[in-house]
Amino acid sequence: MANVSELLQLSAKLQPTSDSPQLDCELLLCHVLDVDRTWLRTWPEKQVSSAQKSLFISLLDQRFEGMPIAYLVGSRGFWSMDLKVSSDTLIPRPETELLIEMALNLNLPRHSCGLDLGTGTGAIALALASERQDMQWIAVDSQSGAVELAKANCDHQQLANVTIFQSSWFDALKATNNTFDLIVSNPPYIAANDPHLVVGDVRFEPPSALVSGADGLDDIKIIISQSSAYLNTNGWLVIEHGYNQRQAVRDLMCAAGFSKVATQQDYNHLDRVTLGQYK
Repeated sequence: MANVSELLQLSAKLQPTSDSPQLDCELLLCHVLDVDRTWLRTWPEKQVSSAQKSLFISLLDQRFEGMPIAYLVGSRGFWSMDLKVSSDTLIPRPETELLIEMALNLNLPRHSCGLDLGTGTGAIALALASERQDMQWIAVDSQSGAVELAKANCDHQQLANVTIFQSSWFDALKATNNTFDLIVSNPPYIAANDPHLVVGDVRFEPPSALVSGADGLDDIKIIISQSSAYLNTNGWLVIEHGYNQRQAVRDLMCAAGFSKVATQQDYNHLDRVTLGQYK
């Protein structure tokens, strides 16, 4: 047996491998005990069962090996939601909330339509659908596991204005008459030889959600070149990309006929999201 305070002291084990060992330790213990962090501080002397202690130690060991917290606890907060995550999908990141903010600032008509390409957990589509419940949304992903997870998140958020199905970018939409006022995407954009792929959380995330050719632009090129066929007049394309891909993405958009092309930086002052309007 051990109490809450004693188990939280084990955060020292994570110091060599985590930037936030105390927070990680608290989140894992909250998950095991099904409580919040305030509860931990309120009841530091509370005894923890042997089974709960064993599970906590197992999760702590996995975190020490680098396994992301989101995969260990099965969820990640994003926007105003708590989303289920799995190894089938990229873990939603705070930087992507910039894309949500930019999309919501667009002057889109009421009852318009939006498309989220490569939806993963459904984070982008569900956040936008929750804020713009007058809009109808389609979200697609090429991976069946991601589609099922996004559907589960959609059901949990009780959103009736989102349709989710499997498609490699626009492939499954070619036989439909769907057009959109807004297309959004956080596609794979890391170069195949990027050294960051072998450190941190990304070691455990699916390569299909991360890597996109020698320069990281293969999927972005597909999205930009094909979007015009699916955008209504004055429709917008909003794409998240790598910090060093600003100019390449802007050039691709301009070459594809987009105007009002602009890039915004994320909270770390890195170029992160570029948008353009198609006439």
